[in-house]
Amino acid sequence: MDNLQEYLDRLDMTRMPRHVAIIMDGNGRWAKQRGRDRSEGHAEGVTSVHRAVEFSSDMGIGYLTLYAFSTENWNRPQTEVDALMHLIGWAIERELPELLENNVRIRLIGDIDRIPEEARRKLLNSQSATAHCTGLTLGMCLSYSSRWEITEAARILARKVKECDIDPENITESVFADHLNTAGMPDPDLLIRTGGEERISNFLLWQIAYSELYFTDVLWPEFDKIEYAKALLDFQKRERRFGKTSEQVAKADDSKVGN
Repeated sequence: MDNLQEYLDRLDMTRMPRHVAIIMDGNGRWAKQRGRDRSEGHAEGVTSVHRAVEFSSDMGIGYLTLYAFSTENWNRPQTEVDALMHLIGWAIERELPELLENNVRIRLIGDIDRIPEEARRKLLNSQSATAHCTGLTLGMCLSYSSRWEITEAARILARKVKECDIDPENITESVFADHLNTAGMPDPDLLIRTGGEERISNFLLWQIAYSELYFTDVLWPEFDKIEYAKALLDFQKRERRFGKTSEQVAKADDSKVGN
C-alpha cells in the first residue's frame, strides 16, 4: 500500500504550482460500480473536495479551482440537478466554519444567477464570509463554461467600446483577461482531470494556455492525498518552457540561483 509520507518526502516544496485546477470527474461511475444512485457518488465526492482543499493548503498552493458544475450539466436529469444543487448548498454551509478556521477564501466563478435561490444564498454567504481570508483561494466553478465566460468578456468590452470607454486598439491580452471571471487570479500551472477522460470539457480554455495537464484514471471519490501528491510529483518533472528553448530555461534558472 502506498504511504503518503513517502511521496511527501520526494516533493520539492520550493517548486509547488501556485494554482491548481481540477476537473472532478467520475462521481457517477463510482456510484454505478457499487450499485448506488449517482447522487451518492456526488456526496462521496464532497469528501474528496475536503481532502483536496486541505492538502492544497498544507502544500502552500495559493489557488485551487474546482469544476463543480458546468453550464452543460443543466441538461442532466432534473432529479440529479436538484440533488446536486441541494448538495452544493449543504456542503458549503457545513464546511464554512472550517474554511474560516483555515483562512480559505471562496471565489465563485460562473453564471451564479442560474443557481437555485437557496443554494445561491448559501454560496454567496460563504463568499462574503471568507472575503477577508488571506490563505488558499478556493475557486468554485458553478454553472460555468469557458465559452460562456469568454463570450461574456467580449460582450462587456464591446459595450465599453460602444460607449467610448475604451479604444479597441488598447484591448490587449491582459485587458481581456481582466474581464474574465477569474480576473486577478494567476493562470493555473497544473490542470488535473480525474476519471480517465482526456479532454478539457470547456474549462478555463483561456487560462490554461500554458498549464501542465495531468490525466488519471482514478475516479474523483477515490482521489485522495496520495493521488494528489502523485500529480504534484509529475508536475515537478515537467520542464516549463513557455515557448523558449531548454537552454534558455536552464540559463534563466542558473541566473536565479546566482541571485
